[in-house]
Amino acid sequence: MVGQLRGDDPMQVVSGRLDRPKVHFEAPPRPVLSRQLDDFIDWFATSQNDQRLDPFIRAGIAHFWFVTLHPFDDGNGRLTRALTDLALAQGDQQAIRLFAMSASILDDRTGYYRVLEASQKSTTDITQWLEWFLRTLLSSIEHALARIERVLAKTRFWQLHTRDGLSAEQVKVLNRLLDGGERGFEEGLSAAQYQAVAKVSKATATRHLSALLANNCLVRLPGGGRSTRYQINWSAL
Repeated sequence: MVGQLRGDDPMQVVSGRLDRPKVHFEAPPRPVLSRQLDDFIDWFATSQNDQRLDPFIRAGIAHFWFVTLHPFDDGNGRLTRALTDLALAQGDQQAIRLFAMSASILDDRTGYYRVLEASQKSTTDITQWLEWFLRTLLSSIEHALARIERVLAKTRFWQLHTRDGLSAEQVKVLNRLLDGGERGFEEGLSAAQYQAVAKVSKATATRHLSALLANNCLVRLPGGGRSTRYQINWSAL
């Protein structure tokens, strides 16, 4: 049944062979779960207005506490991440939050489970967990700021070059470079890559690149010959 607490069987996180499993963690037994979950809910409600408790620390504690309770048979991880995002939103007091802590946690699953297991085997000291949580939170914020700066830079770029008379193929390639990421040619774009992305001939690619250099849309990176690569003229922004 949806929303029903887990059954009486031990809730364990295990790995290894079925006949010799390694128990990484065992959640609180079912007879005490309801009371402990009530304690968590009460704390989560009252701590929101506790001025002595940093909201980032509160989010880290909430995450660790709830995932350790592991109150349901399934979906505990998703619900824990949702509670973490809620705690962070309550601390921000903003209608929109531009960073995604949940995504950053999923990006470092190995580190997450390692520090979680180490902290759950501790007594009441979760310093190691909170340090990892805050580092991951900082990384999430930094990535969000980088994405925002990239969007702003793209806007500035097109404000500068909107009247350059660029072709659709040139615009397509420039947007790939401006957007960055795995498909954005972070190390620069070669003439052959331009030709492939724009779907033009070699001669047309050469002509397009020359025009983009002349318009200060692109700069030529160090190197020459077939290894010549091009990148957005970020310094002009």
